[in-house]
Amino acid sequence: MSKIAIISGSPNNRSRVNGVIQYAKLKLEQKGCEVAIIDVSSLPPVDLMHANFNSKPILSAHAKVEEATGIIVASPVYKTTYTGVLKAYIDLLPQKGFKDKIVASYFVGGTISNLLSIDYALKPLLASMGTKSFAENVFAINNQIERNEDGEKNIRFQLANEIQQRMDASIFDLISYAKCI
Repeated sequence: MSKIAIISGSPNNRSRVNGVIQYAKLKLEQKGCEVAIIDVSSLPPVDLMHANFNSKPILSAHAKVEEATGIIVASPVYKTTYTGVLKAYIDLLPQKGFKDKIVASYFVGGTISNLLSIDYALKPLLASMGTKSFAENVFAINNQIERNEDGEKNIRFQLANEIQQRMDASIFDLISYAKCI
């Protein structure tokens, strides 16, 4: 069974990026992949900010990346790029931490004007870390992901059909490369 690691740069559980992550996880598991989610905001902030390369939680997250054949990097877009907490974690990964892996990027932004944030901000970073294969990337606008909360603060997300179709194509790229099926 192939493994896929999802690195979430979302700073909170209400972020629409979590809807994208939940959808990807479900689809990948249905195809027989083992999925590990690295919630960067749950890593010790002191370890991230002070670049503690020997932190047990950081090393545990790194092990998930190392074991994975495919990686999904998911982030909301703030000020035309991915979150700072995501960058802080990626800076702690080994220089060639994505070597021989296929990587997909799933970004959610407020407007279409942030569409190129994947190509201009994230892809060069991933390429410098050894990524040679990119799955189809998905950029969604906030209004394409509906967030519903009930009285008990349970959060559910509904993705627009267009986003589901693009994610399905990206997931197909990932599983074809990773040979999950």
